[in-house]
This record gives sequence, C-alpha cells and structure tokens, in this order.
Amino acid sequence: MGKEATTKPPYQILAYVTLNRERVLGGNVLALLAANEEEQKQITQDIAKSLKAEVTQLKCGDYLVYRI
Repeated sequence: MGKEATTKPPYQILAYVTLNRERVLGGNVLALLAANEEEQKQITQDIAKSLKAEVTQLKCGDYLVYRI
C-alpha cells in the first residue's frame, strides 16, 4: 500500500537554489535564483551552514537544502 497523504515526510526541504528562472516556483520552500555557479554554491553553503542542514546537488545542477 502507498503512503497516506496525511503522513508527514521524514525530511524538511528548506531551500532550492537554481540558475534557471523557470524552476523558481511558489510554495513553502525558499527558492533562490543565483546569477552564476559560484554564487549558487556560496548561497547553498551559507544556508546549509546557518540552518545546520544537508545539501544535495540534483542532476540538473540545482541544489536542495534539507533537514532530516
């Protein structure tokens, strides 16, 4: 059986950092548009460090900051 819709996931997505304006969507997650790859990496590291969170780089090059 699948998970119930009311089941809370075991993680919390805190931020999504991208270079592509079309991937900045609304919602509860902080979505940031970086000007270049260097800025993207720095923003991601700063957010993760300040929130004591984990970072994953997606295949598309974007970064996901989350907490378990």
